[in-house]
Amino acid sequence: MAPTLLFNALRQAIDEEMARDSSVLVLGEDVGQYGGSYKVTKDLYEKYGELRVLDTPIAENSFTGMAVGAAMTGLRPIIEGMNMGFLLLAFNQIANNAGMLRYTSGGNFTMPLVIRGPGGVGRQLGAEHSQRLEAYFQGVPGLKIVACSTPYNAKGLLKSAIRDHNPVLFFEHVLLYNLKEELPEEEYLVPIDKAEIVHTGKDVTILTYSRMRHHVMQAVPQLVKEGYDPEVIDLISLKPLDYETIGESIRKTHRVIIVEECMKTGGIGGELAASINERLFDELDAPVLRLSSQDIPTPYNGMLERLTIVQPDQVVEAVQKMVGNQI
Repeated sequence: MAPTLLFNALRQAIDEEMARDSSVLVLGEDVGQYGGSYKVTKDLYEKYGELRVLDTPIAENSFTGMAVGAAMTGLRPIIEGMNMGFLLLAFNQIANNAGMLRYTSGGNFTMPLVIRGPGGVGRQLGAEHSQRLEAYFQGVPGLKIVACSTPYNAKGLLKSAIRDHNPVLFFEHVLLYNLKEELPEEEYLVPIDKAEIVHTGKDVTILTYSRMRHHVMQAVPQLVKEGYDPEVIDLISLKPLDYETIGESIRKTHRVIIVEECMKTGGIGGELAASINERLFDELDAPVLRLSSQDIPTPYNGMLERLTIVQPDQVVEAVQKMVGNQI
C-alpha cells in the first residue's frame, strides 16, 4: 500500500466521517471548489454538495459564530481556518460561545465543533502567518486542544474529534502536511486525550508535540550514540494534558526537558512545568528545563527564522547538560 500524505490522511478522516454521519459539514474560506488552501477538502465539494462543504466570506467571526449555532442545533461543523492566525478574529466566538455554552446552558446544548487548520512556523511565511495559538486558547474553559504530528495520528485524532461532543481545537503544522506514512486499511480512532510514547528510555523525559516531535527524534540518534537513553513523549493532547503517561515517565527518569515551538512566555511549556512541579516535585532530580521559541514576532528572513525555534542540536546540548556523566 502506498504511503499517505498527512493532508490526505486528514481528508480521508473528514470524508469517512461525512459519509458515516450526515450531520457532519465543513465550512471555511476556499474549502469548496478550490479544495482548501492545503487541499485537505479536495473533491469533497463535488461529492457532498455546497450545503455540506460551504465556502464562506472572509469573515472568521461570522462563520465561526454560525458554526457554533449549527453545533447547538444538532449539526457537527468542521471549521477550516485558512491559517490558524486568522482565527484570532473569532476569539470571542470560540472563547465566550463555543467554550462556555455547554456549561452555561446547564447541559441543554452540546458543542460538537472542530476548529482545524495550519499553524506554526513555516518557511518564510512572515510573522502574521507563523502564529502558534495553542497557548492563547489554553486558558479558555470548555475547549479541548489537540496537535497532530503524523499521518496516522492526524487521521485517527480528527475522526475522534469530529465525534466528540465538545469543541476541539485541532492544530496542524504547515510543514508537516507532506509527511508520508502507511495507514491501516481498516477504520481506526486515536484518543484525543492521550499522549504517545515515541521512544522509550530511562535517563530523561523529553515532552514535545507537533513539529518539534520530529526535531527531537532527529536528536535521538546522536544522543544514543553518546550513550544517553532519552524517553520521548508526544503530548498530542494539550488540553487536557495526559498526566498519567507523563507521571509514569518522570517517576522512571526523574528528569524533564520540554521542547515546544510555542513561545516561552505564557507557553504550553510554562503550564506543563508548573503542573509537573506541583504534582511530581519529589520525583525530580533536576529543575524542569524548557526549550521554547524566542519571544519575538517570527522574522521573514530564513536564517533569522531558524534561530527563533528549537533545533535538534539544542536538544542534544540540553540532554548533555542535564544528564551529564550520570549515565
